[in-house]
Amino acid sequence: MQTLFDIINAACGKIQIVSDLFWDFPTNFEWYQKLPILGNFPLAIILLIGSGIYFTFRLDFVQVRRFGYAICALKKNKSSDMGISPAAAFFLSTAMRVGPGNILGVTGAISTGGPGALFWMWVSAFFGMATAFTESTLAQIFKEENGNEYMGGMAFYGRKLMKNSAYVGVLFSLLYIIYALLCLPAQGFNTVSAVGQIAETMTGASISPNSSLYLISFALLMAVAAFASFGGIRKVTAMTDVLVPIMAVVYVLTVIVLVMTNISRIPWFFSSVFAGAFSPEAVFGGAFGVALMQGIKRGLMSNEAGQGTITIPAATADAPHPCAQGCIQSVGVFLDTMVICTLTGFIVVMGHVWTTPDAAAWFEMGKLQRYVASAAALTPQGAPFTLVSFIVSLCFGLFAFTCLLGFIAFTEISAKRISINKKFIASIRFLCLFVIAFGVLTNIAGMDLDALWNLSDFANIIMAYCNIPLLYMGFTHVLTAKRHFDLNDGTKYNSKTAGILLPVWDKKTDKE
Repeated sequence: MQTLFDIINAACGKIQIVSDLFWDFPTNFEWYQKLPILGNFPLAIILLIGSGIYFTFRLDFVQVRRFGYAICALKKNKSSDMGISPAAAFFLSTAMRVGPGNILGVTGAISTGGPGALFWMWVSAFFGMATAFTESTLAQIFKEENGNEYMGGMAFYGRKLMKNSAYVGVLFSLLYIIYALLCLPAQGFNTVSAVGQIAETMTGASISPNSSLYLISFALLMAVAAFASFGGIRKVTAMTDVLVPIMAVVYVLTVIVLVMTNISRIPWFFSSVFAGAFSPEAVFGGAFGVALMQGIKRGLMSNEAGQGTITIPAATADAPHPCAQGCIQSVGVFLDTMVICTLTGFIVVMGHVWTTPDAAAWFEMGKLQRYVASAAALTPQGAPFTLVSFIVSLCFGLFAFTCLLGFIAFTEISAKRISINKKFIASIRFLCLFVIAFGVLTNIAGMDLDALWNLSDFANIIMAYCNIPLLYMGFTHVLTAKRHFDLNDGTKYNSKTAGILLPVWDKKTDKE
């Protein structure tokens, strides 16, 4: 295994260099850096934020106008004989959005760019909601049937928008599968390590990664992952429907209690966030561009708006109208960044460990340890701290596990875009399980695969570079659907109202 480990780390190191080039271009040129204001923005940020701004204005601020509608629609979690309910699709996508990055990514962004990074996360989320509406509506428009399920997403609308090219559909499907395989190992180990952290909190003793507890947790994780993988998307949504609301509520309530018990620090929180957005403290480098980059990059990579990844669950819903699911998915961005990420930001910023004598040690810690240390600064020692540590570890494990479930489900949907051959689908399922097992076992064995985890940034930006152009290509169809949705004149959305051939929506109209 050591030889395989060395080969993977060497390959990952090379790819990471390419990843940095994709993210930093063209800020890695001195002439570009000298440009006023613009020199702070790499192409990736311009593309993602610029698109969000464009879609926001062209769609008449749909994320604001239709926010109430989306909340009401989420309350109607009706089961469906065809596909899954809109709410179930929302929880499935939330399982992906609300992952360990909501703790690790936010903590990393603040500890690198300062409290101001949180402000730029909010900016990215607001405009990202319009991008999420656009890509999710597009996924609904071009979804397809597969038995009693709907399938769709970037690979599906990409094929339709590019002259129905099967090669395009296969290429985008493979891209997502590779993306998932790069992310699955980390989620697997995060789930298992959370169990170890909970045990350490309860016992007060250090537990070795190669202990029986980790091995038993690993075996249970693989059993549940196999059950979910071979059970299909309905098995996965049955789990996420339960776990996502629980983990979200538990995490939100825990942080709210911590904030309320430290209410005197709230004014300092807001002043440091808004001031740091434009003038970061020297301890964080003091550069405006760093705060901006960290906030926007982490915000976009957390809520995934524009990447095309969340289009897969968006398409699986049996929605009454494409825009209905678009509205619901835009709320997912709000929940992820404006709520969950902001709450994490409250803990890290209000703890402001970087202003204490322990600042040097804090910066040397891992991201999760920095978060726990920040929470400790807000929590009385003894039983309260033990309880908070337990809840944080539990939520972290649930975030990772539901994210893992989402990757498994979406990988299979992408595979079915390539072939519905049962042997091929089974091989993809086994490949996902193998990658999860490899990631967990190498960490249990004491091997460091940080290089592999870092490749998720590379996968993220490649997905975005492929997806954003497709959104512009299909935006005419989104505008047509949005106008019909706003008109609300009682007519059904189908090929006639859309002006293009949409067999799935015609069949849905005939049934009604």
